[in-house]
Amino acid sequence: MKDFILAIDQGTTSTRSIVLDRSYRNCGAGQQEFTQHFPRSGWVEHEPEDLWTTTVETARAAMQAAGVSADQIAAIGITNQRETALVWDRRTGKAIHKAIVWQDRRTAEHCARLRSDGNAELVAERSGLLIDPYFSATKIAWLLDNVPGAREAAEAGHLAFGTVDSWLVYKLTGGRRHVIDVTNASRTMLCNIGSADWDDDLLKLFGVPRSMLPEILSNIDAFGETEPDLFGGAIAIRGVAGDQQAAVIGQACFTPGMMKSTYGTGCFALLNTGADRVASQNRLLTTIAYRLDGEIHYALEGSIFIAGAAVQWLRDGLKMIGKASETSELAAKADPGQRVYLVPAFTGMGAPWWDAEARGAMFGITRNTGPAEFARAALESVCFQTHDLLGAMRKDWPGQADTLLRVDGGMAANDWTMQRLADILGVAVDRSSSTEVTALGAAWLAGHGAGLWPDQQGFAAEWQRERQFAPSMDETERGELLAGWGSAVHCTLGFGK
Repeated sequence: MKDFILAIDQGTTSTRSIVLDRSYRNCGAGQQEFTQHFPRSGWVEHEPEDLWTTTVETARAAMQAAGVSADQIAAIGITNQRETALVWDRRTGKAIHKAIVWQDRRTAEHCARLRSDGNAELVAERSGLLIDPYFSATKIAWLLDNVPGAREAAEAGHLAFGTVDSWLVYKLTGGRRHVIDVTNASRTMLCNIGSADWDDDLLKLFGVPRSMLPEILSNIDAFGETEPDLFGGAIAIRGVAGDQQAAVIGQACFTPGMMKSTYGTGCFALLNTGADRVASQNRLLTTIAYRLDGEIHYALEGSIFIAGAAVQWLRDGLKMIGKASETSELAAKADPGQRVYLVPAFTGMGAPWWDAEARGAMFGITRNTGPAEFARAALESVCFQTHDLLGAMRKDWPGQADTLLRVDGGMAANDWTMQRLADILGVAVDRSSSTEVTALGAAWLAGHGAGLWPDQQGFAAEWQRERQFAPSMDETERGELLAGWGSAVHCTLGFGK
């Protein structure tokens, strides 16, 4: 009996694989970190072979831990870090350069030129995105223009582009399948999110040959079968979604008006707008949440570049803490009379500001400011940024004052932060009982596609809340805190200009 699903969660700093049974129970897992490469300031790269080998090794480890073989696995679901761009040679199956990671800012000048030339409206109307180094298109152009012979090889049809899901499926299927799911495609700046197909005008604008691009599939689809020798037998790949959309699915946010916020290295908040493709007037992104049974559901998305990374900075950069979990206790001890703000623009500011050149700043420091106040400021910065996103979403899509927020990710385990989040937002925050929401979303896609698990309504009925955090801060204090945050952001964005 094929009673199990294998979920592969290929993230920014590690790859994790999980085997789940018919009851969504984690039966075995494997995880490996891999090296981050920083060749220059603002540049971030991954070795493509690291993404591949950690995927295979963690999948094997998960299967071994669960005690299952390939013939017991109904399907594989994949979720991945989005926007990261890879280009490989079809003739050899080898990448022509390291993967350029979503955090990378090397194409900031290219993006600035495109904006100054008046292309922002076209890109936003077709792709739902802002012109920013964050997305894949200018990364592809950089690879074609900076790797010797790459553009000529691409024009000759020898090169293939893919986001991480494309790369993994290509490798898992022995090079037989060059595909991408619709959510990852919608993050490239090359996809028309109305038609869910590659857009010729955008391809021309960014100088990307259509021959490089993968076939766009739905989130539940026939992505191919793994090479039998990888796992001891061929396994069907039936579901794929970018990590943030997979979290929307794992949180069962299938109803318009539902919102999820994932707190990892960065923070990504998505508000399901259903069939409404809302064009943001507040510098949010319009993206495809998922395509199931031929129907596209859209979302408004706000991206915060630095969330958990601010805690990592306290630990690894400033050496103020020994481990991330210490921040909760420290923040609770912080002097309430000190209002210290961290604007964590270490790699620019994301939504709704989108300032690639902004850099981080601290405000309100006194002689008495210490690690406790720094910890509180780091945690609160995530709450304040989420407030900015929610406010922009409500302006873009009015009538959603009673937004239902579901949270996940590493920082969601921090009770102090989640309570502060509810207080700052003024809305209830629901934490899922599942600690693997992103992987669960990918698993459900594969499991439903394989006939193992129920449809959207059935899956949503089985979603369970671990804890709800209700707002308890009075309006006066909330208003004062938000006013201070607004001043800090204003000063940061204005610095040096």
